Amino acid sequence: MIPRYSRPEMAAIWSPENRYRIWFEIEALAAEAMAELGTIPAEAARAIRQRGAPRLAAIGQADLDRIDAIERETRHDVIAFLTWLGEGIGDDARFMHQGMTSSDVLDTCLAVQMTQAADLLIAGVDALLDALRTRAIEHKHTPTIGRSHGIHAEPTTFGLKLLGHWAEFRRNRDRLVTARREIATCAISGPVGTFASVDPRVEAHVAKRLGLAVEPVSTQVIPRDRHAAYFCALGVVASGIERLATEVRHLQRSEVREAEEYFHKGQKGSSAMPHKRNPVLSENLTGLARIVRGYVVPALENVALWHERDISHSSVERMIGPDATVTLDFALHRAAAMMAKLTVYPQRMQANLESLGGVVHSQKVLLALTQAGMSREAAYAAVQRAAMATWSALGTAEARDFAANLLADAEVAQRLDAPALRATMDPARDFGQVEATFARVLAEA
Repeated sequence: MIPRYSRPEMAAIWSPENRYRIWFEIEALAAEAMAELGTIPAEAARAIRQRGAPRLAAIGQADLDRIDAIERETRHDVIAFLTWLGEGIGDDARFMHQGMTSSDVLDTCLAVQMTQAADLLIAGVDALLDALRTRAIEHKHTPTIGRSHGIHAEPTTFGLKLLGHWAEFRRNRDRLVTARREIATCAISGPVGTFASVDPRVEAHVAKRLGLAVEPVSTQVIPRDRHAAYFCALGVVASGIERLATEVRHLQRSEVREAEEYFHKGQKGSSAMPHKRNPVLSENLTGLARIVRGYVVPALENVALWHERDISHSSVERMIGPDATVTLDFALHRAAAMMAKLTVYPQRMQANLESLGGVVHSQKVLLALTQAGMSREAAYAAVQRAAMATWSALGTAEARDFAANLLADAEVAQRLDAPALRATMDPARDFGQVEATFARVLAEA
């Protein structure tokens, strides 16, 4: 995590203060459950809650320094925390952590943090969905050229482009909801997960109070396939952001200039060239997406732990948990803001659409010729001849548009006269299903 790409709300989830508060809540809830079962004195559970809660509510830098100092001696983070906590609770602190192991605290805490992070990520996707939906409806009927392989293909609308991204992020939202549900798992099962020293009812109590499910078989740690699925979902969302950012980057190229990121008053594009208006946000999003995806492989490799547990996953998760969620959270909000203020140039879109002299209507002519009696092979050859003649002469004195080249071909003229050809190439024919597509996609949501 670095401040430049961190929102305070997400960064706070991974702060030591939040982590220690969750650790305390796990210990306090476990103690209360044990007291109900008669495992520890009820007054001890009350003391842990009453003396510990204010201590955690007011935890500050001096306390963090004290915990760090204890850990330097004990070489164990959970023991360091329990020792510090016990200094404020007194003799009743001996009843904390009864029958539990460190993973009970660490894994359950990580589950809480990852669900908290997922909630913010889902909210970030919602913000992006709102922006995409608004702009898609705004430009539902704005004609533009569709491209395949970066080359003009057939006309579409800018709204349809954005609707496709909206549909993708609707699926991404579902993926995050599923990932959240899978990771929201509690394990309070003791060493090697056998419940030999802690009653399963303690686990059930802690899980219920924290809004988590019980891990069916914890093996001392929560199985890391859950975590891997979570980070895979983050990676897919990041890829969706990059796909959207790549589209914006392309549309902002000087030769295209169909849309561009909003250029703020006083903004500077280059230290050397005052005319520059660069796609800095979408380029930044592309880089952030690479970072998030980079954490997917370590998460997958964490699945294969030795026997009932090892800690080869621990150092990985201390890094990728905060970094991946903070980075994706920032990227989602940046993408939402970028799309909400995206500057769109419909006239430029229309000019680009018409720039190849009408060859983008080649399929409609091909179909019309086959319906008029030509074989598909002959129709394809005739249409391609006219298209290539149009393409090759663009910008020269000999240039003719696609329709003129078609009518100059005897095979074509025999089947289609000028009025029929104009009707065939009518741009309105490209957009007859736009409303139906919008209705279908938005209705499915």
